[in-house]
Amino acid sequence: MTNNELNRLGGVILDACITVHKELGPGLLESAYDNALNRELELRNVLVGIQVPVELVYKECF
Repeated sequence: MTNNELNRLGGVILDACITVHKELGPGLLESAYDNALNRELELRNVLVGIQVPVELVYKECF
């Protein structure tokens, strides 16, 4: 992706996050925001993986 494409996508994601926060407000469980953000991004034609495992090494463990 070019920098312009990444900037545009970042703007779309940020706007989706703000929209979800305005709609739901604070204080819900993370899973509620996760589901709402996934739907909001889907409506904006941004396809994402949900809860994708990420390999993590912390202080040479895990």
